[in-house]
Amino acid sequence: MIAVVGATGTGKSDLGIAIAERLRAAGRDAEIVNADAMQLYRGMDIGTAKLPPEHRHGIPHHQLDVLDVTDEASVAAYQRDARADVEAIQARGGVAVLVGGSGLYVSAVLFDLAFPGTDPELRAQLEREYDELGPGILLERLRTLDPAAAATIDARNPRRLIRALEIASRSEVVTPSLPSVPRPWRPARILHLHRDRAQLVEALHQRAARMFDAGLVDEVRALRDRGLEQGRTARAAIGYSQALEVLHGDATVEQAVEATGIATRKYARRQVSWFRRYADAEVLDVTGADRAGLTDAARRIVP
Repeated sequence: MIAVVGATGTGKSDLGIAIAERLRAAGRDAEIVNADAMQLYRGMDIGTAKLPPEHRHGIPHHQLDVLDVTDEASVAAYQRDARADVEAIQARGGVAVLVGGSGLYVSAVLFDLAFPGTDPELRAQLEREYDELGPGILLERLRTLDPAAAATIDARNPRRLIRALEIASRSEVVTPSLPSVPRPWRPARILHLHRDRAQLVEALHQRAARMFDAGLVDEVRALRDRGLEQGRTARAAIGYSQALEVLHGDATVEQAVEATGIATRKYARRQVSWFRRYADAEVLDVTGADRAGLTDAARRIVP
């Protein structure tokens, strides 16, 4: 297994394709397994920079378009399904190329992490308490049950706060975080893509502008008719929540582009911090690399 990880805008998808093509040219079958949580959703294409089928060069892709926007993404379900894909690819004699930047989802495949199940009744109760009492009381309760989780949780994110408290409130507490010395699930070569921060910041702003120019608002309008605003996870995706504000008349496209750029840069910082903890990863500096440069990198990775 080869894993291509890194922050948004570093060229993971292009490198993943180039590596798979190199493996195939060398006589090894190769298939790609997506590890971007938002690319799991059908119809969420522009705002997630999902490669269209014609750009996948005939290489099978797994864990794309497997959820409706009304579904809630679950890292536990993803771990089960993505690992099944990896096992099937390897059973066919192929190489699984894991590609994505959702840190917990990547780690769920690469390392021995266990995730507790959900408790619908408990979650519904916590959601009611959040609506009635606000985040403060729930955060205090989390501090009592799991101080470590409370110290790192974003209390402004109700979904994460409620999920953390749901886990902490159950007897079989398993903290879904990366251990200091994670144990690999299967042997894997991990490639961590790095791009100079100044270049990355500019690229992410341009990326946000391109998405809106490419019709992100129209994509979100169509997804809203399919229940996007009822989805707990999909509606909060970067770019999609900002496009919804445009449709609601609460922001202009220019304001949405700026807000999306800011949110993406903050997310990229969190990704960099997450993947920096992968001690065994090979760091590839892709500063200034275009698609041709990433293809050259693939030649060095797969001679």
